[in-house]
Amino acid sequence: MPTPASDAGHVISLMGPTASGKTDLAVWLCQRFPLEIVSVDSALVYRDMNIGTAKPDAATLTQAPHHLIDLLPPTEAYSAGRFKHDALAVMAAIRARGNLPLLVGGTMLYFRALRGGLDDLPPADPAIRAELEAQASIEGWPAMHARLQQLDPETAARLKPNDSQRIQRALELCLTTGGPMSALFTAQTPTTPENWLEFALFPADRAWLHQRINLRFGQMLEQGLVDELRDLRMRYPIEPDMPSMRCVGYRQAWRCLDGEIDTATLYEQGAAATRQLAKRQLTWLRSWDSAIKLECAAPQLGDVVARRLQQQFGVA
Repeated sequence: MPTPASDAGHVISLMGPTASGKTDLAVWLCQRFPLEIVSVDSALVYRDMNIGTAKPDAATLTQAPHHLIDLLPPTEAYSAGRFKHDALAVMAAIRARGNLPLLVGGTMLYFRALRGGLDDLPPADPAIRAELEAQASIEGWPAMHARLQQLDPETAARLKPNDSQRIQRALELCLTTGGPMSALFTAQTPTTPENWLEFALFPADRAWLHQRINLRFGQMLEQGLVDELRDLRMRYPIEPDMPSMRCVGYRQAWRCLDGEIDTATLYEQGAAATRQLAKRQLTWLRSWDSAIKLECAAPQLGDVVARRLQQQFGVA
């Protein structure tokens, strides 16, 4: 039986850095309210990448099914535009069942796209992409980055000179649209619809989050992250510069498999890269003025969120 809230198009989002406890809180909420989880995570979309993405296990997925995970093989790319299309369709289906969508994740670009903060981007142009790859093979990606600085200095300032994937896409959009990629972004802070309720998890103590990140990455290694990547390399024609392999953990594990670093260094580099990812996520979240900021380790955190849901949306 649909709840009154489901008819109003309400949306709840739960954002936060990696290892901040988003999944546990989301599952707890789903056990108490008519909610369905929509994953907002650019790594969970890949099939057979389970350990390094901290994908929820079978028991968790049984308790609280997640939408928009295991969508495509690790040889394919996924974009913010495609996420927006897929998420809107899933959210409509959830409401049709009388439930509310609970958006959970840390890929802030996807949240922004869904809120209307990105204009629709043109699809990839194979001819232009091939031309850019050919140029990069001769000149190198730092030279391509220098070219991007001339065409779109705002985007170039955000990218490292060897970030081949993003440099290529930015140049492709410049050549396709005749203008800079940065011009395709709408207002820096998109307006949040009144029927959205956004929560953002923050650590009161950064050391607390770093300790959780270090512990979790160590557990990933114990669970067989390197073996998982070895199996992926046998099953799929993947390359290290593919979007899936740019996910934190897999990049470092690739170097370990190739004999460039040992397991101890893999742990150090993987944990450090994950901490940097969390830092970037927190930077995004600090500018998210519409979100209700919550301390991740606060006692009875679920009760705080539950009361707000009941007050604002009347869900029970």
